[in-house]
Amino acid sequence: MVTSVLPRVESLASSGIQAIPKEYVRPQEELNSIGNVFEEEKKEEGPQVPTIDLRDIDSEDEAVRQKCREELKKAAVDWGVMHLVNHGISDELINRVKIAGKQFFDLSVEEKEKYANDQASGKIQGYGSKLANNASGQLEWEDYFFHLVYPEDKRDLSIWPKTPSDYVEATAEYGRQLRGLATKIFSVLSLGLGLEEGRLEKEVGGLEELLLQMKINYYPICPQPELALGVEAHTDISALTFILHNMVPGLQLFYQGKWVTAKCVPNSIIMHVGDTIEILSNGKYKSILHRGLVNKEKVRISWAVFCEPPKEKIILKPLPEVVSEKEPALFPPRTFAQHIQHKLFKKTQDALASK
Repeated sequence: MVTSVLPRVESLASSGIQAIPKEYVRPQEELNSIGNVFEEEKKEEGPQVPTIDLRDIDSEDEAVRQKCREELKKAAVDWGVMHLVNHGISDELINRVKIAGKQFFDLSVEEKEKYANDQASGKIQGYGSKLANNASGQLEWEDYFFHLVYPEDKRDLSIWPKTPSDYVEATAEYGRQLRGLATKIFSVLSLGLGLEEGRLEKEVGGLEELLLQMKINYYPICPQPELALGVEAHTDISALTFILHNMVPGLQLFYQGKWVTAKCVPNSIIMHVGDTIEILSNGKYKSILHRGLVNKEKVRISWAVFCEPPKEKIILKPLPEVVSEKEPALFPPRTFAQHIQHKLFKKTQDALASK
């Protein structure tokens, strides 16, 4: 068993502390923009994250199909994030996934520690909390469980939770169905760039190589939510990210210079365009900066599935069809692994610069 250097956030939260440890307090420039998430979610004025109805994505009627696809493309261009409804994955399956994930986190911390990861040795799958980024020393108010869910031959079922008993079956089926949804999204985004339908999917590794990694984020109640973040501001490195949540608000998007709080839309899956698609599309599709707020009333849980290209096999760069003299390539060629390193290095530099 791996013992963690710092206590789990859940243990901190349940210990009765009134003030959070200094490692969790955000820098002053961030604190100015952190408000009460329940108040923020109620706001009706200003921009709202678009909701895209996928009911007609494969309609026989070309005009109806085209309208649905145009709306999805527009949301990917303007926002890079959207609520998907009528996405084809049953409410029953989604509820099973949510119940199984919640039941795992309802286990005692000691029980969950049996699944602890060991980031220092590169064993990233399993139960964990964020290690401090050395430059900033900042921590996030969350614990998580992380593992690969698809392709099935690349999974390590030995680290999947045994309790509850439905965890493996529900999560595996959700991974399969989400993979089908990803194919549909990739084809719409390909057509939106004037490419053939299967192009983007092929460019991110296709059925064999595209990895679906699930991260269940557990955000305990926080005694000083105005000082902390569940997840600090970042863009996703993935091609696409699909997110479920337990209907407790927390997601904020940085849109047109302001933090916008995403509403909780029933029976929806939130979808982000990640850096990988932003690079391939030469910036036509956006990978939006986002973060997670916490609160002192309700535990928030989210299930994020990151669709990631293989680390070394593919060179990520703007596709030749979307580059021209008028629109030169905005991103240098890198493997996915190099892109991750570039982001970590940049973050470290930014943290050192702000000290």
